[in-house]
Amino acid sequence: MALFDIFKKKKADGLNEALESAKPALEETLEDMEPAVREETLPPEGAFLPDGDELEELNSLADEPSEPAPAAEKPKGGLFSRLAQGLGKTRAAFTGRVDEVFRPSRKIDDDLYDELEEALIMADLGGSTSMEIVDELRERVKSKHISGADAARCELREIITEILSSGDSELRVDTTPTVVLVIGVNGVGKTTTIGKLTNKLKNEGKSVVLAAADTFRAAAADQLEIWAERNDVPIVRLTEGADPAAVIFDGCGAAKKRGADVLICDTAGRLHNKKNLMEELKKIYRVIERELPGARREVLLVLDATTGQNAVNQAEEFNKAAELTGIVLTKLDGTAKGGVVIQIIQKLGVPVKFIGVGEGIDDLQPFNAAGFAAALFENE
Repeated sequence: MALFDIFKKKKADGLNEALESAKPALEETLEDMEPAVREETLPPEGAFLPDGDELEELNSLADEPSEPAPAAEKPKGGLFSRLAQGLGKTRAAFTGRVDEVFRPSRKIDDDLYDELEEALIMADLGGSTSMEIVDELRERVKSKHISGADAARCELREIITEILSSGDSELRVDTTPTVVLVIGVNGVGKTTTIGKLTNKLKNEGKSVVLAAADTFRAAAADQLEIWAERNDVPIVRLTEGADPAAVIFDGCGAAKKRGADVLICDTAGRLHNKKNLMEELKKIYRVIERELPGARREVLLVLDATTGQNAVNQAEEFNKAAELTGIVLTKLDGTAKGGVVIQIIQKLGVPVKFIGVGEGIDDLQPFNAAGFAAALFENE
């Protein structure tokens, strides 16, 4: 046996001895947990904990932080002030380009419209959305006999506000329970979003149950359980690799038993081009409809704003596979690509319901179209 193999076996033996000594305490803890929430936590006899390449592979799968990020220091001021600060990079990129187009004494002509379209594209509004906005502005300037650049800029703001206001941006929690399915690719902040949304709903007096239906990614349920403990809410989970629909089934049962207001379900972070996503979601939908007939179902797609155009592509593909009711756009505070919000709403017709503008537990804000537009256009 090679020296490396001997060392590896001794290391594993030591880990197993420590594990065996911890079993009694773990078993006692498991006995105190509710059956619907308990998971078979203990490994089988003789099991080796992963190390070396196996551990590196598991770590690569766990693409979200294993623990919730510590609450960042809250910006001073009210919600608008925090939103304005969170959109600082986006506003700098957007307002700088737009103000250059609408500089004082600028004549409104074809060159202005061409420059504006280019500026909007550079601000991540996309080609087709930028063209539609400029065409609409051209028509309004003509019909309203607008002659000044400043007045034209105000009209542009009005057009963008109207786009952002389309659709119902409110999270509807009007059945008991309401089921919220959270979907999206790995790494966009799904688990963190669920934790923050749970905190928000609890602060509104709602009772919440979490269902860890992302059984594919290593440590996904563990991460969600940390948020459940932090928010003091029950969580339903099964063993890794279990059928996600089975977790949803148990979650529906737990929500009914407890009379919960909201059941929030984490789902596997499938890539947006995976063909089995639609079938998996259809199966989950059937379980919900059978177990909770009449329950409102909110399907929220979490997108990472820092990915820009790729976020739009993900939204388009997920919207084909799922019956999306809303978008959650995370990490807006860390990017200059926040203009992608406008493109997503314009192209998909799916409202943005929440935006993430910080790392704190209460930095997931309900989307407000007028506030977003104001924060985008107004200089500090």
